[in-house]
Amino acid sequence: MIHLPQPRVLAAQLPDHVGESVQIAGWLHRHRQLKSISFMIIRDRSGLAQVVVTDPAITFAEESVLQVRGIVTANTQAPGGVEITDPEIVQLGEAEQPPPFDLYRPTVPAGLPVILDQAPVTLRHQRLRAGHALAAAAVAGFRDSLDRQGFTEIHTPKVVESATESGAGVFSLDWFGRRAYLAQSPQFYKQIMVGVFERVYETGPVFRAEPHDTARHLAQYTSLDAEFGFIEDHSDVMIMVESVLAGMLSAVRERTAELELLQAELPELPAEIPRIHFAEAMRMLGKDDVDLAPVDERALGEWALREHGSDFVFVTGYPMAKRPFYTHPEVGRAEYSNSFDLLFRGLELITGGQRLHRHQDYLRALADNGEPVEPYAGYLSAFAHGMPPHGGFAIGLERFVARLIGADNVRLTTLFPRDLHRLAP
Repeated sequence: MIHLPQPRVLAAQLPDHVGESVQIAGWLHRHRQLKSISFMIIRDRSGLAQVVVTDPAITFAEESVLQVRGIVTANTQAPGGVEITDPEIVQLGEAEQPPPFDLYRPTVPAGLPVILDQAPVTLRHQRLRAGHALAAAAVAGFRDSLDRQGFTEIHTPKVVESATESGAGVFSLDWFGRRAYLAQSPQFYKQIMVGVFERVYETGPVFRAEPHDTARHLAQYTSLDAEFGFIEDHSDVMIMVESVLAGMLSAVRERTAELELLQAELPELPAEIPRIHFAEAMRMLGKDDVDLAPVDERALGEWALREHGSDFVFVTGYPMAKRPFYTHPEVGRAEYSNSFDLLFRGLELITGGQRLHRHQDYLRALADNGEPVEPYAGYLSAFAHGMPPHGGFAIGLERFVARLIGADNVRLTTLFPRDLHRLAP
């Protein structure tokens, strides 16, 4: 007779197996040695399990990987109300070095440099792990919302031939003896694909070679992009943004354990996010500029919360001088654009708008900017063959999660951040 291995049971499933013999596996989260017995807390992806050990000779270094077989016994004092007794313990992986701090502590007793330098281990801490679980939920909500509205997920190149997109610096690299660049965004490709699928989205890394050294900037971050055709103007794009945000927040709201752990207060999304035109915002701020400074974003965020009870506010009609050449100008006020930024709790989170869609308009826009047509040939060919009125937006995932959980630095919501100083781990 063939004896099949005992299936693994997760820590969160143990209350369903009281009185049964089970097998669990995970990391030794903590080992508490008492006079006559000790308690080993085993951590797996679902939570914690307590193992009662009566032999004082059985000991392992914390973060060792253990497999435990034993009887599930009710105990209201143990995690989940149960514990494992009469254990047989096998070490699957040895921890040769201690972590930089005790991972079982409820708070993180280390500063940002230690957290980032030792990320392969520090990310195991429940508080540091939780933010990334929320990020995963947010991406799932983004995808689900757009899938249900007829969008197709695409995957576009991150190495491009020309550094042509406006608005940000680029990283250059050697591509088999030719100069190439890391893509600043999937903007050109997602517009092209509107001509194929009408509605597309992408989640992936983007690269900005800008020497910012702030708590809100990264040289590589995760962008959630969407583009779709047959719109009237940028108002249709903002309506889509509201729908997608609702889906993302709904998915995040299901991660109750992480939200409670981080004491995160999710925003209530209003039926219609308040809007303010850039020109009106300048008058209200008493300024005359073509962009918003961080202090201006905070002031507008406070205004939206005070006047509309909203953590979100759309700033529409940004000056064309600060928008890429493919942006559609505002009808009747050509110095402004059919574009917007969405501020979330006083921080720019989303940029979007309506794009040009006629080939001749692109040729004119490039000429007005003094740029040659040749580097854009592949991009422009889509418009030479007919494109509908379209628009789209992009969400910075790390900023979104940082605002959700109240993190004061976007690096705390970034796996292995890349910035002005950091290329490792």
